[in-house]
Amino acid sequence: MNLQSILNITQIVLAVLLSAAILMQARGTGIGAAFGGGGNVYRTKRGVEKKLFQLTILLAILFFGVALANALV
Repeated sequence: MNLQSILNITQIVLAVLLSAAILMQARGTGIGAAFGGGGNVYRTKRGVEKKLFQLTILLAILFFGVALANALV
């Protein structure tokens, strides 16, 4: 396997993991909140929700880095 193949496989795996992490996050009230219908108060993320949020950020950074490396190779 050459470097290009490894980067392609890594990028696909990261894309799937990133998509799964985004879909697993708790959804808000939907589009109604955009027009003032939500009435939600600010709340902090705790526990698993916070770890999932941090994992999503980490996966996004890794995906960007691998995509950049893939474009430069």
